[in-house]
Amino acid sequence: MVLQLIRKPHSRLHIGSGRERLEGWINVDSQALPGVDVVADVTKGLQFSNVEAIFAEHFIEHLPLALAVEFLNEAWRVLARGAWMRLSTPNLDWVWATHYRLEADPETKRAAALQINRAFHGWRHQFLWNREMLGAALEACGFAGVRWCRYGESELSLFRGIERHETYGDTPQLPHVIIVEAQKGKPRLERLAEFQELIRREFLIHLSD
Repeated sequence: MVLQLIRKPHSRLHIGSGRERLEGWINVDSQALPGVDVVADVTKGLQFSNVEAIFAEHFIEHLPLALAVEFLNEAWRVLARGAWMRLSTPNLDWVWATHYRLEADPETKRAAALQINRAFHGWRHQFLWNREMLGAALEACGFAGVRWCRYGESELSLFRGIERHETYGDTPQLPHVIIVEAQKGKPRLERLAEFQELIRREFLIHLSD
């Protein structure tokens, strides 16, 4: 059953589906939860090809940065030519702007210290993205036409109304969640190498075991 699904052409992949099954999609998760079609650790690669679309909601922030870039590169590889991916992830800009004020009173700042660290480390988060960082990663991995979307909205019918995660009160100018769509473009091996060296030099080498 799993092998037949994996080989099916023009599949739509829902990565990190959890219990939020999407009909008409192959729902992939690392746990054998109700509604999951394929149980797989996608950080070890995607056993698919010629994929029509990829959707991953609140998934990429759970990957360490290096693995997140590898996932984007692997997603690019398995997508069909000109196919699209849609991602959503917490917005670092929103966390920074809403969780901490230097002029706050001591009690508020103590609470904010817990809240902002919870945003970074809670719910097994590994890395918080902003638009600039995520856009650069996508483009380095060969994606083109990067565009930022609002919750449930898309120029592509297959992505409209697809989000299931809870939302908070925010504004179009400062959403609490980044939602991005990007189309498979031409490979950019030199740009990818430069981006990987950037994150290695500025972040990865500073992590302790």
